[in-house]
Amino acid sequence: MQYKHNQPRPDRAGDEAPADGIIEGRNAVIEALRAGTQIDKIFIMKGEVDTALGHIASTARSQGIVVADADKRKLDGMSRTHAHQGVIAVAAVRAYATVEDILQAARDKGEPPLLVVCDELSDPHNLGAVIRTAECAGAHGVIIPKRRSAGLTAVVAKTSAGAVSHLPVARVANLPSLLKRLKEEGLWIFGSAADGTTSLYAADLKGPAALVIGSEGSGMSRLVSETCDFLVRIPMRGKLNSLNASAAAAILLYEALRQRLGS
Repeated sequence: MQYKHNQPRPDRAGDEAPADGIIEGRNAVIEALRAGTQIDKIFIMKGEVDTALGHIASTARSQGIVVADADKRKLDGMSRTHAHQGVIAVAAVRAYATVEDILQAARDKGEPPLLVVCDELSDPHNLGAVIRTAECAGAHGVIIPKRRSAGLTAVVAKTSAGAVSHLPVARVANLPSLLKRLKEEGLWIFGSAADGTTSLYAADLKGPAALVIGSEGSGMSRLVSETCDFLVRIPMRGKLNSLNASAAAAILLYEALRQRLGS
């Protein structure tokens, strides 16, 4: 059933999540879990030992959903109804792909894989912008970690300008393990780092490649950085020495595209 924007949706079990992806209240979250709603993360009030909340947490974890503690201020800030009852779920706007889905997409196109790996991008606007640019540049998919990262929320979808509907996004538990697996699949791992030893324009991005973009504040984590084959630096000529994460991703992606087009 379709609903016009000016008509309220009925609040029944199994209905889609609200437009902003927020599902709040114990019964609403329990029904969303029971209905198989794609949930990105569940926040439960820190210190609560309620049986219903414990049931929500255990059910969510059994489905592979991240459960995080949150203080009352955070939940109050997220709440739309002001009656969250100590639990808020954030629905994913679409199902996550698998890493194999992304690699198969490259095979289907007969192209060397081009992946973007985001190392703990917590700002949903940054993640959405990266997904948008990756889709425009012809990347085959984006990979994010399950924890300490924005997910496929409504804000990410909006910032991506619809790219989340076209580009597969996978979520993994451990990025260093993921990078090792990609190496076994024949991909070279290029990490973006201000102190990288390889200039971007000297890097060969024509073959199978994964481009790793670090977090907004501290860049790549140590283990992720150590797993990269190359640490690539973007030339900087101004007084500042760093770029926004989504801007860095755009520069790397379009250099890879330029090289692949042979121009």
